Amino acid sequence: MTVEVRLFATLASYLPPGSKDGLARVEVNDGATVADVASRLGIPAGLDRVLLVNGAEADPGQRLSPGDVIDIFPPLAGGHEPLSASPMAESISAPTRSARLDR
Repeated sequence: MTVEVRLFATLASYLPPGSKDGLARVEVNDGATVADVASRLGIPAGLDRVLLVNGAEADPGQRLSPGDVIDIFPPLAGGHEPLSASPMAESISAPTRSARLDR
């Protein structure tokens, strides 16, 4: 069966020769998983990544169907911790009457 694979950023280097625009059509056996496709492309198994199948979050063991579209992103860096977990969150409070400036 044929599936479509889109690799992003640094993972694009794992696309087969002749692939264009980060996209490849890959032939896999019936019952193949996302991990099977990643392995076939040479993407290391231990590499953390974000996986989507047909636009929905997926795990490496998800079985594929003919025509599925697999998006594989490298790990996303950055972000921020939730405000409630931030030490700054505890020091922020609403102003009180005594904090207002008199005019």
